[in-house]
Amino acid sequence: MNGHEYAKQQLEREHIAYQALDNGIRSCADPKRLQQICDALSAAKIDALLRKWLRRLPHPYPAADRAAGYRYQLSIWQIELSLTQVLDRPVSGRMFFEQVIRENLDLGRPKQVQLIFDRSVTRATPGPFRTRVITDGVIPSLHIDYKGTRIKQYHKEGQALRTETTINNARDFYIGKGLHNLPALRKIGFQANRRVIQVQTITQDAILAEETLQQLQRPRMVEGQRVSALRLADPTVQALWNAVLMYDLLPAGFSNSQLRTYLAQLLGQPEEHLTQGRMSYHLRRLRLHGLIQRIPKTHRYRLTDFGLRTAVFCTRAYARIFRHGIGMVLPTTSPVPNPLLRCFDKLDHEIAAWVDQVKMAA
Repeated sequence: MNGHEYAKQQLEREHIAYQALDNGIRSCADPKRLQQICDALSAAKIDALLRKWLRRLPHPYPAADRAAGYRYQLSIWQIELSLTQVLDRPVSGRMFFEQVIRENLDLGRPKQVQLIFDRSVTRATPGPFRTRVITDGVIPSLHIDYKGTRIKQYHKEGQALRTETTINNARDFYIGKGLHNLPALRKIGFQANRRVIQVQTITQDAILAEETLQQLQRPRMVEGQRVSALRLADPTVQALWNAVLMYDLLPAGFSNSQLRTYLAQLLGQPEEHLTQGRMSYHLRRLRLHGLIQRIPKTHRYRLTDFGLRTAVFCTRAYARIFRHGIGMVLPTTSPVPNPLLRCFDKLDHEIAAWVDQVKMAA
């Protein structure tokens, strides 16, 4: 019995619009009602479904046996409980999940399993305790085992992070297999799904960092005003970041005219080419992006903490990684052999050799 399909049928009966995600739901016009429908799938409703079909189908018990009280009773052979978190940026979600996998390969260890299932693990607890990463094509999935219970986490159809707990033996949790134990098993499974996410850690929040980088790289609206982009490879932006860093340690900050003098030198232009209007434009976009702030009751500015860290990182990364790195890997700009250039040449050679081999096989 598939609970997701049950939920879809109820939504259709109530004429609530939704988008399917395989055996899940991607979006719904009334998510609160959808949650109520899912919560209402009870042991009594499942038992009623069985009784309905037993009345319609040929019955192995004759009428006398049924009158004597002989009847079927449902038991839970296997139950799968899932948590599907739909992502508004699927590509970023895939990158995030792969980073989670790399940094949480110890989830299957006893001390982590104890946290996930809220169960004490001793030497007598059946194993093995392990974390497996299984790749189907290019889609990786994370698997955690506890007795006969399995937790699987994967990127579902490139659109959602799916965490699902499959309980194959209710007695692993000292619960019987009768259908009336459904509420207790649901509680265990749903809590395990949540605890997996709570236990998982990453050393940095790549999703938020990417969003911050994209906000700098693209024009956007801030406080009802349109602010132009601060593109990393733009020479004017690089000069602007280097210029404001020169004034970071000044208690009184810097003024328009002070920034203008140093910025003109970095751009190699006469100072008179940087008009008052152009400087006001640069200061405005730095301020709206949150890199600088005006000192109250003055016409002077200072770097914010975000501005300092961003300017230092972007200027150093551009000067030491991008410019230098591109120069090393391009044969036209790097006549002197270097390890990085040799690696790229070898990669190009191997790809060309493989293409030739495929052509010969065809």
